[in-house]
Amino acid sequence: MAKETADVVVIGGGPAGSVCAYMLAKQGHSVVLLEKELSSRFHIGESLLPYMMGLFERIGLRETVAAQGYVPKFGGEFIDPTEKKFFEGVFRADFTKQGVGRHDNAFQVERARFDRMLAEQAEAAGARVLFGANVDELLMEGDRMVGARYQRDGETHEVHAAYVVDASGRSGRIANRFGLRKTLEKLRMVAVFRHYSGLDESHNPGVEGDIQVGAHDDGWVWAIPLTKDTISVGTVMPRDVLRGSTANERFEEHLARVPRIVSRLTGTRPSMDLKVETDYCYHTDTVTGPGWLMVGDAGCFGDPMFSGGVLVATATAVRAAETLGEVLADPSAEDRVMERYSNYFKTGYDTYIRLIHAYYDGELVAMAADAARSTDRETLEKYLVRLIGGDFWSEHNSVAQEMRRRKEWDTFEPFQRVYGCPSYPHLDEIDRKERSEARVRRVTAGR
Repeated sequence: MAKETADVVVIGGGPAGSVCAYMLAKQGHSVVLLEKELSSRFHIGESLLPYMMGLFERIGLRETVAAQGYVPKFGGEFIDPTEKKFFEGVFRADFTKQGVGRHDNAFQVERARFDRMLAEQAEAAGARVLFGANVDELLMEGDRMVGARYQRDGETHEVHAAYVVDASGRSGRIANRFGLRKTLEKLRMVAVFRHYSGLDESHNPGVEGDIQVGAHDDGWVWAIPLTKDTISVGTVMPRDVLRGSTANERFEEHLARVPRIVSRLTGTRPSMDLKVETDYCYHTDTVTGPGWLMVGDAGCFGDPMFSGGVLVATATAVRAAETLGEVLADPSAEDRVMERYSNYFKTGYDTYIRLIHAYYDGELVAMAADAARSTDRETLEKYLVRLIGGDFWSEHNSVAQEMRRRKEWDTFEPFQRVYGCPSYPHLDEIDRKERSEARVRRVTAGR
């Protein structure tokens, strides 16, 4: 059996795993990344948020991402003929309305190519990246995790490490090993989706490059342009809605309910078979332990309604790398630093999933109305667009704060929130002053 040692072993080569390995390698640590697939594969989650650009800029990857030729995204169109979910039949979140200092665009990406690019960046930074490495055992010494055993090219290998990062996504290697995963029953959805070729954006009744999200009584439909002539379209619904019909029947029926997306598809043709993803939403209350921590989907997964999955996964990966950098330098700080990471992880995911609950429960308008009591209308729209764009860790976003008051939307067991924007940490103090000034203007106007 081949054996090696490293400071950290990362299980999973998606965005979370690759970015965590990239950051650790840049710190000068020895890192082994194990990805079971032989190459990056298709994955749901093709639309990035603008806060992702701020995060990439902070860690030195924005120019690399921008050079890939992805479809630029300057906003999101939310279609709701019933006006139950949003403020009007068609609401566009315009990313230019976030305020100064924030990127006003993101990208729509082909995930296989995007994920492979991030893995290559991790390797270029010094991480040892192994594709086709299937982890079959987590190595333990007592109650502490000390590495992983994996199969590659028909041979058994072991890598021993001071820490193990679980970035295995929905496979949830550590969560399944210890029985930690819990299903979010209220958000237990199914997605049916495919790609279309022959896209001509002159048929788009909205803004070129935007993601479209179309609401209807049984769920919602997405449309995401991936290249100049390719678009991803999917329908998300409760599991019970899919029962009693074929995936194709439900897909076509739901698509027909959103004429603006149907219009955008004029002249296109399916370019891949329908795919089905199930058991969408889950979480774990324990995301760290002796010798290990989880990042991204390994610890929590929310409905892709607002396209926040890649952002929260990558933001937790960056924070995990920073956390492990601290404990590798000072092992005596492990308990304190790991608890802080756990609370940071939960703060971001908790906020994102509250946004999803607010959508499904038709409470976004009510949340905005409540937030309007403490801020003026212009600032309110800014906060809402920021939240849709990825502002999940802000202590000063009034809309997010209103959502956090709703106990029925709690995801995790009680925890201490840890704030601090991963994308624009230098703006936290400015945001605090901005909120305070908005409150003063509101009070003054009411006199």
